[in-house]
Amino acid sequence: MRENLHRFFRAARGAGVRVSPAESIDAMRAVAKIGFDDRQILRDTFLVTLAKTQEEKRALGDCFDLFFSQPEPSPPAADNDNANEPGETGESGQANGGGGGGESSGSGDASDQQASPETGNQPNEGLGPLAQMLLRQDRNEIQAAIANAANAASLSDIRYFTQRGIFSGRILEQMGIGRLRDDLDNLTATNPSLAERLQAATDGLRDAVRETVAQALLLYGREEAENLRNEILRNAPLARIEPRQVDEMRALIRKIARRLRERYSKPRKRQRRGHLDVRRTLRRNAAWGSIPFLTAWKRKHRDRPKIVALCDVSGSVAKVSDFFLLLIHSLHEVVDDVRSFAFSGHLIEVSDILEKKSPEAAMAEIMSKVGFGSSDYGSSLADFEDEWMNAVTPQTTVIVLGDARSNNLDPRADILRRIAERSKRVVWLNPEGRMAWGFGDSEMPRYATFCSVVRQCATARQLERAVSDIVATYQ
Repeated sequence: MRENLHRFFRAARGAGVRVSPAESIDAMRAVAKIGFDDRQILRDTFLVTLAKTQEEKRALGDCFDLFFSQPEPSPPAADNDNANEPGETGESGQANGGGGGGESSGSGDASDQQASPETGNQPNEGLGPLAQMLLRQDRNEIQAAIANAANAASLSDIRYFTQRGIFSGRILEQMGIGRLRDDLDNLTATNPSLAERLQAATDGLRDAVRETVAQALLLYGREEAENLRNEILRNAPLARIEPRQVDEMRALIRKIARRLRERYSKPRKRQRRGHLDVRRTLRRNAAWGSIPFLTAWKRKHRDRPKIVALCDVSGSVAKVSDFFLLLIHSLHEVVDDVRSFAFSGHLIEVSDILEKKSPEAAMAEIMSKVGFGSSDYGSSLADFEDEWMNAVTPQTTVIVLGDARSNNLDPRADILRRIAERSKRVVWLNPEGRMAWGFGDSEMPRYATFCSVVRQCATARQLERAVSDIVATYQ
């Protein structure tokens, strides 16, 4: 029981359920009380002890259903084709009579009586254990043998779809497939009809093993497959993400945001208290032999983090801005004050839209208002200076995401200079490659003069690093 539970916990973690050691211990204690007899109660027990959110409950429920569902061997194809033919009733009865525990006794007796002329005079004692088990067609016995062989082959170690053939071969070897091949060769020469039935049962066994391996891959390989897919997405250019990958990229951006929150929220909590000042503590407690009854703490002043994000949502960089705004507004636990603006020909504030609506609805509304137009950085910067310049303080980090292509219009770099003078720093994230900066209508070299940091930011990995570095300055 303990080994099965450990495998289930591993599968649950692969499905995205965060299972801590303490939670796994609680779950094992609960299972020891209720047992495995009632699967619905067992399922509810895992949901109560392991899942923390509705999303985790759904993932854990699907994982439970998959883990505790056992694949059945496929019946031989010949039996299905000939089951209703009068001349083949004895052969099909022998194939199906042993495995269906719920079939009527009459049909089982008839099949045994009709099969006995064929098998009774040809005893199976000379066949190997696997061949005899397949000829009996006891499905429960076959399932148990597959499960035992899967454990011996360490099927829970499967991680990639390319390993399916390897583990299928290991399971069959554990079951004795080598002896079964010899039995088939011998029967082909001495008893062709029995060899045909054994070959059909062997094909069913192979199908059952493949299904067992496929189920194990879904359980234990999901995390590795997701990590591989995320690694590919992490390095893919955001501007060229295909429509079918948008949802996956949104999920990846949310994971990045959660990781950044976990990384930087704890240091901020510690900083509220400060660090122990050993010298002041010893001096304060000199009267008690320096026993630290009274403690003194070092507190370093930290600026309250404020971020103002200006995002170009013109056609060339709209997708990148979408993911960037989603990431910025997922960091509210780390950054106390975030204000976001979007522009192409003119600039508007979109903070309320992003906070109150789903990402899909928010980006649809933003695009309907200012998206996919011809970019005019000079006019957009002028809009910001006229309406929202007071949002910039000496504690503010101003982030500009855009390709700095202003269609040969006045770039108004003087406004960016005034923003840089009022702010803590200006960070420019450009989704274009550095080789393109300064060519054509690109004003990047002129804008870079007034920026503290200028980075290429074309992939999710680069976006994560840039935002991580920005947030780290407030820790």
